[in-house]
Amino acid sequence: MRLADARLLSFDCYGTLIDWEFGITDTVTRLATPHGVQPTDVEILSLFATHETKVQDANPSWTYPVILRETWRRMATSLGLPDPTSRPEQCEIDAQTFAASVPNWPAFADSGDALVALQSRCKLVILSNVDNASFAGSNARLGITFDAILTAQDIGSYKPDLHNFQVLLDKAASMGVTPDQHLHVAQSLFHDHVPAQAVGLRTVWINRYGAKRAAAGSLGATPAAAPVTPHWEFATLRDFAEALVADHTARD
Repeated sequence: MRLADARLLSFDCYGTLIDWEFGITDTVTRLATPHGVQPTDVEILSLFATHETKVQDANPSWTYPVILRETWRRMATSLGLPDPTSRPEQCEIDAQTFAASVPNWPAFADSGDALVALQSRCKLVILSNVDNASFAGSNARLGITFDAILTAQDIGSYKPDLHNFQVLLDKAASMGVTPDQHLHVAQSLFHDHVPAQAVGLRTVWINRYGAKRAAAGSLGATPAAAPVTPHWEFATLRDFAEALVADHTARD
């Protein structure tokens, strides 16, 4: 398969289009500082990855703000911040703030322009582990109208559950697109590449955190992935957009 064969691109949003690691670390730092706690970015992301995954696995029907509130309660205990046992009222205030922070997480600088370029060649679909309201806030930052939006709230489960990717395949089929015309584009090996390949999709890795990860010695806000080899790898979405458009142009 060439990039030029693609008629539909499905995207993870957070980590791929929106800088969720900065959004998480910035929010936690602002909540922790008034309590005299200063966790490192590596510590924050490690705790988030551990607790969020466990909460999602145990409660797939919960909406993402509810997932984030419970994730915060567990993180607060681990960080020595006001928690449900020591100061329940303050913990709930902080939990609500954390859960409401998603629309404030910034888009990567290249996301908007790259998506416009990609949409000139392909249909664009979101497959995201959030709720509809949170994604609407992020979508406003991206400034583009997607051809379809599939959220965990609508699907009823969280990636890497294969059900999410079956729903994606069904949606693509309803849009007249077969798997050999469909690329899944994502940063997270754990949440996206492993399950996408399991259902027969080719994947594009936007490895935005590669240099940052090597410098910090951290896995970031996602758990370690099962062994998987993406079919393509790019450091930025802009690089991917330029390559896809160039391949389409060459074939045209």
